[in-house]
Amino acid sequence: MTTHLQAAATLHNGVKMPRFGLGVFQVEEGSELVNAVKTAIVHGYRSIDTAAIYGNEAGVGEGLRQGIEEAGISREDLFVTSKVWNADLGYEETLAAFETSLSKLGLEYLDLYLIHWPVVGKYKEAWRALETLYKEGRVKAIGVSNFQTHHLEDLLKGAEMKPMINQVEFHPRLTQKELMAYCEKQGIQMEAWSPLMQGQLLDHPELTDIAKSYHKSVAQIILRWDLQHGVITIPKSTKEHRIKANANIFDFELSQDDMNRIDALNENLRVGPDPDNFDF
Repeated sequence: MTTHLQAAATLHNGVKMPRFGLGVFQVEEGSELVNAVKTAIVHGYRSIDTAAIYGNEAGVGEGLRQGIEEAGISREDLFVTSKVWNADLGYEETLAAFETSLSKLGLEYLDLYLIHWPVVGKYKEAWRALETLYKEGRVKAIGVSNFQTHHLEDLLKGAEMKPMINQVEFHPRLTQKELMAYCEKQGIQMEAWSPLMQGQLLDHPELTDIAKSYHKSVAQIILRWDLQHGVITIPKSTKEHRIKANANIFDFELSQDDMNRIDALNENLRVGPDPDNFDF
């Protein structure tokens, strides 16, 4: 059982990654963003997830610096993720994009760097660049995002190393059972983006019913469900009370019956783009 906010999963290369973190998708540069990152760190979060396309790496970097200072911790205590965007997929392009992200964040290294989307014909060269960055010690772990099983199989054919992470849309209406089983078999840690389905699940009657029985919020029930499935999760919030509440999920455990009830809500329903059919 994951019992505290800084509990970590061990990736297949031995690197430890917090099972719970803060996502900053759709949070614009500015004081709200800086504050959210700083607040999360002060309240014990150790993992922050951003991406080049979010256009907010500079603000995240500032939040990291303020959080480190206020919490009295070191950079090494934090786990920072960014992602290379589709327009920069390619060997040299990806290496350059990494430098840009690092510079905006104001960091010496990244803990995790991901290929954001599986653009056909481009992700293998980008993966080669990630392997290079990993071998040079510029990044502690490398992985992918939004890869389906067939993308992973294709990538592994020519790869020197397996991705350590696959970050995908994952929530009670999209449980990704087959993909999860494949990742487990390959030793690839799964991570959830949009775990709360962008808020669409927060008044779901079945989840509301389960939440009442544990005296928890629906968000807390869903995030706990992620962790009990062994899936790393990074809910987004900019409000201090919610950043604290989201992390208040380590004092209870969902029963197997309730885990099954939540699993049964799956409809293979996406709130984000389909990894097999996107054009950006």
